This record gives sequence, structure tokens and C-alpha cells, in this order.
Amino acid sequence: MSEPRGVPAAAAAPGAVLDLEPRARRGPHRLLLFGNPNTGKTTLFNRLCGLRAKTANFPGTTSDLRVGRMTIGAGEEAESAEVVDLPGLYSLRLDLPESRVAARALAGAEGDAPAAAIVVADATNLPRHLMLVGELRASGVPLVVALNMIDLAHRRGLSFDLARLSGALGAPVVAVSARSGEGVDRLVRAVRAVVGGVRIPASVAAPATDQAALEAWAEELVAASVGGARALGAGSDTLTDRLDETFTHPVAGFLIFHLVMAALFWTIFALATVPMDLIDATFAHLGGALESVLPAGDVRDLVVGGLIGGVSGTVVFLPQIALLFFLITLLEDTGYLARAAFVMDRLLCRFGLPGYAFVPLLSAHACAIPAILSTRLIPDRHDRIATILVAPFMSCSARLPVYVLLTSFLFLDRPVLAGLAFAGCYVLGAVAAFGSALIARRTVLPGASRPMVLELPSYKWPSLRVAAANAFEQAWAFLRTAGTVILVICFVMWWLSAYPKAPPPAPALALERQAAELAASAPERAAALGDEAARLVARHQQESSFAARLGRLAEPVFAPLGYDWRLTMGVMSSFAAREVFVSTVAVLAGAGEDAAEPGIVARLRRATRDDGTPLLTTATAVSLLVFFVLAMQCLSTTVTVHRETRSWRWPALQFVWMSGLAWVGAFAAYRGLHALGVS
Repeated sequence: MSEPRGVPAAAAAPGAVLDLEPRARRGPHRLLLFGNPNTGKTTLFNRLCGLRAKTANFPGTTSDLRVGRMTIGAGEEAESAEVVDLPGLYSLRLDLPESRVAARALAGAEGDAPAAAIVVADATNLPRHLMLVGELRASGVPLVVALNMIDLAHRRGLSFDLARLSGALGAPVVAVSARSGEGVDRLVRAVRAVVGGVRIPASVAAPATDQAALEAWAEELVAASVGGARALGAGSDTLTDRLDETFTHPVAGFLIFHLVMAALFWTIFALATVPMDLIDATFAHLGGALESVLPAGDVRDLVVGGLIGGVSGTVVFLPQIALLFFLITLLEDTGYLARAAFVMDRLLCRFGLPGYAFVPLLSAHACAIPAILSTRLIPDRHDRIATILVAPFMSCSARLPVYVLLTSFLFLDRPVLAGLAFAGCYVLGAVAAFGSALIARRTVLPGASRPMVLELPSYKWPSLRVAAANAFEQAWAFLRTAGTVILVICFVMWWLSAYPKAPPPAPALALERQAAELAASAPERAAALGDEAARLVARHQQESSFAARLGRLAEPVFAPLGYDWRLTMGVMSSFAAREVFVSTVAVLAGAGEDAAEPGIVARLRRATRDDGTPLLTTATAVSLLVFFVLAMQCLSTTVTVHRETRSWRWPALQFVWMSGLAWVGAFAAYRGLHALGVS
């Protein structure tokens, strides 16, 4: 493989590759990053800008323009350039949102006129990717071609004459591996040269409008500049073909997808136990230390019982969240999830959802808000609104603490059953989404859905660095929520449960008198009586609090589902943000208990209602699981739906439908289990 070499511009002959020396800068540089889907474009963007943007092997992942900064040059000549990561697209000429967004950016409609465009091409499938280069040549914007996945191409026996290819295209061609960083420094030097004014005269003209002629032009360039048995698609990768046949089979592929997901959830439960126990013990130690140094009173109760107890009840699930996104990123990086998309596309179309909905629905497992934003790339309005309406049914990361808490309660020390129940929550959410979509497309959003055009990427070893970076990003985002919203909710719920102050009940006063009488003769008995009196005071205070009053006011709505006023308050608070349910219940159910004691599941197992019956039973826990799978409990998502649909009609319909379905589903689960003799 040869690298570009050059001569001064004045002496250049047609087809020569010029010396990549930059000229003086005459203004700010704006660089556009183009590429087909599955070229590793966003991975290269991360390399250039030092960002951790989410990558995915499907069309339509990027909805808004990602903008980052990179440095070109070194020392005193170092300059800052703005890099815009555009949506993956196959052609500027298609009547699709991603093509329109890219065309507007190319014309300078989204900001300053671009100084250059970096085109990312897959080195293992060059003929098709060069067609986009041919289209971009007609724009007049200087180009730099990044020949990505060069390491994979070499393993397949391909070789490249970069000097010949650069001369034919009229643009520097640099071999890179965005995953490993190979060649990125050469790419940066080439970009600096191009934005500085260096040009390479093209020796081969590209057709301006004829798509068929573009295909022929790209094949001719590859034939002249790429060597190797597979350069023109010769031969057959038998292993890849066999894997694709299996993973995309209508039956086998569907079963494999669900087995992979079940194994993923089992792994989460099996591996996260140790770090969860460590977090539990850390918060317990912190709570005990603060309890020993802070004087008795409201401040100690707030810090230890409200803030420490509440936040620990949520943060303890951080290992599952990080592990979930780490494993999903590994699956995505291998190329498997693209095959899963192919399988799911058939299913989506049967329920009236477009094939393009797979990406938003998959990303909704992280958060519904970016999933809803990514529906901007769905061409048909009815298809898009249908996807928006059902996206919140997909179990997002905010539901994970609730799922883990309740499945751990139901199947303590049984990770296989807990993993199956956990996976069942995802399946229930998907079933509700597909059923709701089918109803919507036959009533308020009539019409046929559009299938998705999907390119299957090459199989490759996943990057542990990329997976770890994504897991860290998602975990940090969760901690930011825990440090803001959850902390505020914990404070509010503690205040509601601590005020107004109620006088001690008569039984507690009687126990305190007995303890005082036995203090000298039987100190241990006196201490036990004092602890029991403190528990009675705490319970009486909570039962007389604002939280109890509000909970009892709404309790008739949720009593048929098996919830008392404490669980009712937890459910009501979760309509602001789902994840605060755990913290709310941890605060309300912890009254009279040792707040520094580790293990929220153990505390909930001992928690009782006002009548002395257990707070949580099997039927109640299942009812809560069903409710949280189906309910619309995120104000931010509701606001986003309003903004994207430009109407309150759709978010109102979404809220009423999902909340009503959640109530009916939870009622059926609770009453059904009771009818079967399960309390």
C-alpha cells in the first residue's frame, strides 16, 4: 500500500498528488463528516474530537447534528476546527430526512459554509461507498477521503494504491482505523492541508447525475487501485454467509435474539452482586458514621434516614445499569444487532410500525427522549407519530432500579429466575408497544408502514474501550440524576413524612416509663423497651404526616392494585421520574428501622402496613412490576412529545392510554394471583 506523495501545485500534472503543505488560513474552519451507515463515521468523530458520542450500526441513529472541536496543526500553527457529524446516508439525492439534512449542511444552511468535507468510506466495501464521494465532488467543497476499517481490509487480503486513488478522485485518501486510531494523525494533516488551500486535480471525471454511471465509475476506480482476491467481490465468505443465514432466519433468528437477551439479563444479575453488596456496605458505613457524630434531631434524621437512605436505595443499582450498557455495546460492536434489526423489521411491519422504527425503539431502552428525537429521520409523519407514541413502552434505564428491586424481592438469591423475570419486563413492554401501534394504525393513524433499507455490517471483534466508555457515560448520567432529581425528591419525601410533628402515642409513653424504671436494675431490658418506644413514635409520626395524608387521599385509586398509602406515594412521585420510586419507598418504609443498615430489599421484607401486614407481598410486587413496565411516568418525555408533534393532543393521548393500560394490567396481575392463591 502506498501513501500520497506530491509535487508543488504549479508543477502538478493531471492526476498528480500534491504535497500536503497547508496555506494560510483565511477564516474559521467548518468540517462536515459524511459517510454511509456502518462506516464507523461516529467512531472517527470521537477520535478526532475526543467525545464519546453513541454509535450504532443502523441508518437513522443521528437525529440532530453532533458538533465537536478538533485541533489541526501543532505548536504555533495549531488551529481549532469545528467538526459536524452528519447522519449516515447513501445519497444526497434521496427524498429522505438524512439526505435533506446533509444537503442543507453542505450548502451552509445550518451554519457557516464548510471549509472541507471528510468522507468516511468502508475499505472492505469501497465501490458502493465511492458513489457518495462522486456525488460530493459536484458540490465544489474540498474533500478528504478517510478509508476506514483498513485493518479489517488487510486481513481480508486487500491492498490499496492510495496515490492512484487520490489522483483519480481529486482528493487525499488516507487509510485509517477509527477503532484503533491507526492513520488518524495522517488524516488530520491531510485535512489541514485541504482547508489551507491545497488541491489535487482529478484525473478521472465523475458522472454528475446518472446513478448507474456512478456505479460503473466506482467499479472502475476500485479495479484500478485496489488489489486482492476480494477487491471486486470475488469469492464468498462462507462463515459470514452461514452466520447471516442463521441470525436473520425468520424463526431461528427470532429465537436467538431472545436467547441472547435472556443471557444478557442473567449475566447482569450474576455479575453485579459483588459491587452491589460493596455499595450497600459503603453507604451503611457512611450512615453509621454520620449517625454517631450528628446530634439526635431532624438534621440527623434528614441526613441519615432521608438523604443517605434514599440515595443509597437507588445508587445501589448502578452496577446493573453500567453492565447492561457495556454488554449491549459489545453486541452492537460485533455487528450482531444489525442482524437482529433485520429480523425485527419483519415483525415491526406486521404491527404497523416502519422498519426505521427499530433504531428509536432500541435506543429507547436507554432513554425515551433521544429515541423520540431520532424519529425525525422517519420519512412518513404517521409512521413517525406512531413510533413516538409507543417508544416509552420500551423499558428505559430509569426503570432498571425498580425492576431490580422488585425482581430481587421476588427471587432473592435465585439469579436465573430473577433474570427471566427481568427479561419478561422487557418483553411485556415490547408486546404493549406493538399492540398499541397496531391499534393506533387502525384508528387515529391509518396507513401502511414503510420497510427499512438496512445494510449488514461486517462481523468484527468488539472494542472493550468503546463499550467501557459508553457504560461509563450512561453510569455517569445516572449518577447526575441521583445527585439532582433523586436528592431533591428524597428531601421532599423526608419533609412530608416528618411533618407536622405529632405527640408520642400512649403505648410509646408507657414503654418509656417502663424503660426508665428498669434503667438501673435491668439496663438491657430497658434499652430494648426504649428502642421499641422509638419505633412506635416513628411509625406514629409517619402515619400522622403530610405524606400519609396525601397517600391516603390517593389510596382509593391504587388500593385495587394492592398498594397502601406508602406504595401509593411512591407511585405518585414516580410520575415525575420513574427512578425516584425506589428512593421514596426507601424513605417511607424505613421509618423505625436502622437507616444505616444495608440492604433495601431486606428492609422492605420487614416493612409493614398500618395494620401490621407486610408492605410488599408477591402479588403486590408483581402488580408494581406490571405498572412500571406500562405506565407513562416521565414529565420530560411528555414535554418532548409535545415539542416534536407540535400539539398537546398526542402527549395527552399517550399519557391517558399508557396510564390506563398500566392500571388495568396491574389490577389483572394482582387479582389474578390472588385468585390462584398467591398472596
